[in-house]
Amino acid sequence: MNVKGTVHKYGNDVDTDVIIPARYLNTSSEEELAAHCMEDIDKDFVRTVKKGDIIVAQDNFGCGSSREHAPIAIKASGVSLVIANTFARIFYRNSINIGLPILECPEAVANISDGDVVSCDLSAGVIVNETTGKSFRAEPFPAFIQNIIDAGGLMKSLAQK
Repeated sequence: MNVKGTVHKYGNDVDTDVIIPARYLNTSSEEELAAHCMEDIDKDFVRTVKKGDIIVAQDNFGCGSSREHAPIAIKASGVSLVIANTFARIFYRNSINIGLPILECPEAVANISDGDVVSCDLSAGVIVNETTGKSFRAEPFPAFIQNIIDAGGLMKSLAQK
């Protein structure tokens, strides 16, 4: 699977409370969650994010509470991939469960800026900053996890079997 989009870059410890504030957790509507994604850290995100865009962040992305709403809001907003130095353990698993592609690649994070255009071959783990021409290698998921993500999440993957 290949993705390409404009980067929205964030720092360390982006927690689930700023990805989707708790005041919006009374809905399960993906569209409603997407409408408030990142609003407590980036007021312009919902206005500027486009289908296919990519979030890049530093350490411990998705820390905080274990709510599945956070990766759902990101995916529903149109983001095709999150690249970070590291992910919080529960966010990492929730992302796989809902079919949101994520990659850990500190070298890419250090060399990608907000607004850069990035493409990625998720199967190979190859990340290319098309703005600078630099490429990076992340450890891709094994095939069985890639199948879960490609299916749109764990439950959809199981339904296909």
